[in-house]
Amino acid sequence: MKHYDDNFAHDHLPHPSLQAECFTGHPDFEFDGALNCVDKLLDDHIKEGRGDSVAIRTFTETWTFNDLYQKANQIAHTLVENLDFVPGNRVLIRSANNPMYVACWFGILKAGGIVVATMPLLREKELTVMIESAQISHVFCDYRLEEEMLLVTSPYLKHVITYDGSGSGVSKLETLMGNKPKVFKNYHTLANSIAIIGFTSGTTGKPKMTAHYHKDILLICEAFPKYSLQPTPNDVFTGSPPLGFTFGLGGMVLFPFYYGASTFLIEKPSPELLLKAIEEYKISICFTAPTAWRVLTTKVNEFDISSLRKCISAGETLPVKVWEDWYEATGLKIIDGIGSTEILHIFISSTEDNMRKGATGLPIRGYEAKIVDKKGNEVPDGTAGRLAVRGITGCKYLNSKDKQKEYVQQGWNITGDIFRRDADGYFWFVARGDDMIISSGYNIAAIEVESVLLTHTDVAECAVVGLPDENRGMLVCAYLVLKDKNKACPEFTKSLQDWFKEVAAPYKYPREIKYLDALPKTETGKIQRFKLKNIVQA
Repeated sequence: MKHYDDNFAHDHLPHPSLQAECFTGHPDFEFDGALNCVDKLLDDHIKEGRGDSVAIRTFTETWTFNDLYQKANQIAHTLVENLDFVPGNRVLIRSANNPMYVACWFGILKAGGIVVATMPLLREKELTVMIESAQISHVFCDYRLEEEMLLVTSPYLKHVITYDGSGSGVSKLETLMGNKPKVFKNYHTLANSIAIIGFTSGTTGKPKMTAHYHKDILLICEAFPKYSLQPTPNDVFTGSPPLGFTFGLGGMVLFPFYYGASTFLIEKPSPELLLKAIEEYKISICFTAPTAWRVLTTKVNEFDISSLRKCISAGETLPVKVWEDWYEATGLKIIDGIGSTEILHIFISSTEDNMRKGATGLPIRGYEAKIVDKKGNEVPDGTAGRLAVRGITGCKYLNSKDKQKEYVQQGWNITGDIFRRDADGYFWFVARGDDMIISSGYNIAAIEVESVLLTHTDVAECAVVGLPDENRGMLVCAYLVLKDKNKACPEFTKSLQDWFKEVAAPYKYPREIKYLDALPKTETGKIQRFKLKNIVQA
C-alpha cells in the first residue's frame, strides 16, 4: 500500500511477520481507516468550539488552541508551497521545548510529513547520521541552535529553515508563514500511515529508527493517561523531558491536547523553574525523571505546589528513597512507569490506589507483560528474567532486520530490561540487560561514547560502563588505554572531557575516566565488560 508520494519510510518497515503482535480488544482502542492524528489532537478543538481555550503557556507566552491551529496550518502551507515538499518526506525538528516546536510538529503532520524530533544538545556528527539514515529532506531549526545544524552536509537535505523559538523575533519560517492562509486541508493519511520516526540510542555508526503510526499516537493517549492520570480539560501539564523523547512528547503534548487540557513548556527546566511554574501557573500534572524528583524534594518547601495532583517518573527506575522523601515532603505519591521509544510510551505503571512502593507496577490497560528466559519461556513468579511486553503498540525498526529480530521475539517486545514479577502480578525492576547507561533520564549507549572516544588521537582502546551514582542514577565511566600511557593525568582527563563535549552531545560525556594498561578481554578479543563493572563496584 502506498501511503505517501515519498514512500521511503513504509518501504523500510519490517515485514509483518517480524513485528510484535498488536491487539486492541476494547472500543477505546479502535482507530482504523482514514486517520490523521492532528484532527483529534488539535483540529477538533476548533470545530467543537474550544479554540479560545489555552493550549500552551510559557513564562512569556500564551497560545490558545486557535493560535496553535492557525500557525500549524501556515507551516503546512509553507512546506507545500515554498519548500519542495511532498507527502512522506521526513522533517527534522531541532529545538528546545517551546510553542513553535509544537506548531512545527503539527504542521508537518498536517502536510503529510513524517516528524523526526531531536534533542537540542545533539552535534553535527549525530545529526548527520540521523539525516543520512532517514533520508531527511527538511529541517526546522530554532535559530539559536543553527550553528551546529549548518555544519551538516548531506545530499538528502534540501532545506534548513530557522524559526524563533523564543517568541520575541522573526526568522525565516515566520517570514515565509506571514501571509499564508490560516486554514489547511489535512493530508489524507491512514491509521497505519507512519507519523513519527524516533531514533533510539545508536546515533553513531548505524542508529536504530523506530516508526510509529498515526493510530499509535492516539492509542497511547487512551492507555497510560486514562489508567493513571484521569486528565480533565482543567489540568495543566508540565515536565522536564525534551519533546524529542517520546516520554516528553506524550506527557507534554499528546496527553494534554487529547483531553483538552493545556501544557506549560520550559526550555531549560531547572528544578527551581519547575517549582516556580507549578506555583505560579497552577500546574496539576508533572512529568520528570527520578534525579529531578530528588532535587525537587530538597526545594519544594520554598514553593506553593498545592495545585499539583499527579507526579510521574520514568526514564530510569525510581529509587524507593526518592519516593519516600517526596511523599514525606508533599503527601504526593510519585507514579513510576517504564516505557520505551520502541513501544512509544509507558506500558507498566500504577495508580495511587494500586501502587506498591518500590514496584514499577502492573501492565496498564492496552498491554500485557511477562518474564521470560533467554529462550522465550516464561519463568516462575519471583524469578528474574527478561521483560516481554505486547499490546496496542510495538516495535517497528525501519532499517534493521537483525535488530528487529532481537527486539521482537515470538510476537513479544523484549525491552532489554531485567525484571521479576511477584505473585500478585506486580513487576519489579532488577537491572538493565544490555550496556545502556541511564543518567539523569538520558539513555546513553556505551558504544556511542566509545565510538567518539576512539576518534581521539591519543586513545588506543576504550570501554564504557555505567557507574552507580546517587544523584544521576548512573554516570558514564570510560576505561581508556592511551597510546602514550605517560599522558594519563587529571589535566588530560579534563581536556578529553572538554573535547568530547565539543564533538558530541554534552550529556553523553564520560564524567569518570580511568586509565588501564590493557582492557580485560576473552581469547577471541571481546572486551569483558563484566570485569570492568566489577572494578566499578569495588
